[in-house]
Amino acid sequence: MSDINATPRAPRNIHSPTIGIIGGGQLAKMLGQAASQLGVQVIVLTDNPQCPAAATCHRIITESSNSLASLRELASQVDVVTLENEFVDAALLRQLEEEGHCVRPTSRSIELVQDKLIQKDVLRAAGLPVPAFVDIPTRESLDIAIAQLGLPLVLKKRRNGYDGKGNATLRKIEDAQKVWDELSGNQHALFAEGFVDFTHELAVMISRTPEGASAIYPVVETIQKDHICHVVKAPAQIPIDVKTRAVTLAKQAVEAMQGVGSFGIEMFYSRSGEVLINELAPRVHNSGHYTIEACECSQFENHIRTILGWPLGSPTLNAPAAVMINLLGMNNGHGYPMGIGQALQIDGAHIHVYGKSLSAPSRKMGHVTAMGASLDIAFELAQNAAKLIRFGDSKI
Repeated sequence: MSDINATPRAPRNIHSPTIGIIGGGQLAKMLGQAASQLGVQVIVLTDNPQCPAAATCHRIITESSNSLASLRELASQVDVVTLENEFVDAALLRQLEEEGHCVRPTSRSIELVQDKLIQKDVLRAAGLPVPAFVDIPTRESLDIAIAQLGLPLVLKKRRNGYDGKGNATLRKIEDAQKVWDELSGNQHALFAEGFVDFTHELAVMISRTPEGASAIYPVVETIQKDHICHVVKAPAQIPIDVKTRAVTLAKQAVEAMQGVGSFGIEMFYSRSGEVLINELAPRVHNSGHYTIEACECSQFENHIRTILGWPLGSPTLNAPAAVMINLLGMNNGHGYPMGIGQALQIDGAHIHVYGKSLSAPSRKMGHVTAMGASLDIAFELAQNAAKLIRFGDSKI
């Protein structure tokens, strides 16, 4: 007689899918959460064993992500390699592919996106609207760019810029040398963009399969300060024809980059009525964090689905409106969230703390999402919780 309470024996030659994530920050943590609900195991490659992703992954390989040996170690233990940032060298990813490992998004996509000047060239070559831009290989070429593009203009590092790091707005010609030095122009390749006089900054998340099918999330408005996202409002309050144009451009941009997985596309809606593509991220993105609670299938779950070749989930909103507010560090100090007990008393506010051990000014430490019948209602609810939580109050 069989024991109906016995643990069933796993079938031979069948295993749960395992994904490898390059990077161990909050994006990897939230990918791990989405993977676990689908029975997918996660191994993370990072040089920080106390990273946020440690809370949701099965194992950490504590090595540099820019070492081919480390990447090979990760790839040898997983079914597919993905990433939470675009900083790993595309040539190393291509080597993994040539050795027979599956990398999604592909090394080609990363190659086209990670250098922002190349990214802009690809978008323009595809006939997509982007701000005017020029390469700035030397300090003297910055003066030429000022004459060509006018002021203000935005100076950017071609690689490895994020959360305001690597961007600077030049407003006065006498500040040209100062801004050049701030971005270490003698050590880092830079380019310049003409300043866009916009009414809204917009973003769209798109999850795209290897076969080209897409789940397209609502067009959202992002509110930035010092090049750092503070608030995301879904859906954006813009005319329907502008939304349609933004969705079309976002889809074409991801196709131009041969994207697989979840991509974030940031755009400007200018005062003259144009929609211009600002830049792409070949990964899950801060502008899509609201999708965890506010959509039927989050950007994180759809990323897992696409890289494993599984069917896409619905990106439909669960409520008329949703607002996400980033929780930023106030000072250098401990990463513990002061005031979280009070914030948790606010019903309807979904609080995410990333688990970073240290706070720093403007460092992304968590976020709050709320939904409602209108953006005003959702914003008030999210703001009521967000203003109670502080990072960096406790010095160490």
